[in-house]
Amino acid sequence: MATTSVQCGDFLEFQDLLKKMRLIDDKIIYMLNTTIPTESFKGQVDPTAQCKDLFQQIESEHAHRERAITKCLNVTKEKVMHMKKLKDNGDESTTLLKNLRKEQNKLRLLQSELNIEEVVRKRTVQVYYERCRGFYKPPHMDT
Repeated sequence: MATTSVQCGDFLEFQDLLKKMRLIDDKIIYMLNTTIPTESFKGQVDPTAQCKDLFQQIESEHAHRERAITKCLNVTKEKVMHMKKLKDNGDESTTLLKNLRKEQNKLRLLQSELNIEEVVRKRTVQVYYERCRGFYKPPHMDT
């Protein structure tokens, strides 16, 4: 999923993209069930390698989503600052004021997405840790 191009103009489109990017978090229980072998299959599958690979996938997706949200946050902050500067310089047009409010609202929504991302990340890492801790413990895991 790391090759996905992030467009920040339309917030609803961005939210749809985030939803697709969060599939690994939504399916973490299923992935863990398929990763960790049952007693009868322990000899056929290496759970340490499976858990390590899954953790790397999770970390990669989390980093990619955080970069996408941060990028859109920064783009929107720049727009808001530019529009505020225009307003401070005497431009009181209704179009500018309307667009400024729209961008400020988008900025608030993006900041809440960053908070949502933190909650999703903590939940996924906790579930991962509970199931894979006996097989693989990442060096920098924060549970």
